[in-house]
Amino acid sequence: MLSKSDIMNASEARLLLLESLTPRYGAGESASISRILLEDAFGIRPYDRDIVLAPEDKEKFAAMLKRLLEGEPVQYVLGSADFFGLRFKVSPAVLIPRQETEELVAWALEWLKTRQVESPGVLDIGLGSGCIGITLKKKNPGIRLTGVEKSPAALEIALENADSILGKDACHFVSGDILDESNWAQFSMYDMVISNPPYIPFSEQSLVPEHVIDYEPGLALFVEDRDPLVFYRAIAAFCLKKLHPGGALFFECNEFSAGQVADMLREKGFSGVILRKDLTGAARMICAFQPF
Repeated sequence: MLSKSDIMNASEARLLLLESLTPRYGAGESASISRILLEDAFGIRPYDRDIVLAPEDKEKFAAMLKRLLEGEPVQYVLGSADFFGLRFKVSPAVLIPRQETEELVAWALEWLKTRQVESPGVLDIGLGSGCIGITLKKKNPGIRLTGVEKSPAALEIALENADSILGKDACHFVSGDILDESNWAQFSMYDMVISNPPYIPFSEQSLVPEHVIDYEPGLALFVEDRDPLVFYRAIAAFCLKKLHPGGALFFECNEFSAGQVADMLREKGFSGVILRKDLTGAARMICAFQPF
């Protein structure tokens, strides 16, 4: 694609990205990917034109473009993703943080401001990259943050992100499967539990973009069709035992089953169940409270 004798400046690099990626991603998405790649990998900002890529940068650029053309998400190509103004390490072991989840975190932060408790305890179930819990702690340093993750590879990334963003020993992340009730004894009581669990039935795979199927971890995405609410029911049962009176449970949901999750929470005895739409108008977030 690029020879060592090629001289490439920022404008030429941007144009090559757009011309190469547009047939696969469309003009708008290609422009976004190009901006992210050039700025994050090479420090080239949108208004930079004449900066010349060094020989080693040209080789790096060519390798990254090849991966993008194969369909790999730009966040995995870079090894990082932005979330709520913070930079998180990511790999195919964890989901790429998404804007909808930022909305869930913003809602949780709003609620934490109202909780009249010193050092409220927060549990993030299914850490992935750790973006939810770590962001909550970064924006509200007074919370006591615990997180649990089943995947060893994902837990390792969450721990790295916690160390780099929060500092050593700022939180307590552990290995565990929330579906296994024998694991629950290791957890204390909390003021908030928050989770973005797997929620896409395998029958809905056709609705999921190809690059998500090919690269993001299925363990964090899909559930069996026979029991698509399995994680929501398990976490709700956990919260009935581990959530302080008046404590809050926050979920990100599948827009096609969010109503069922809300109904299930009401049936289990949670109060003040709120189903909220995201910025696209999809019902994707739920908050419910442990009765006093």
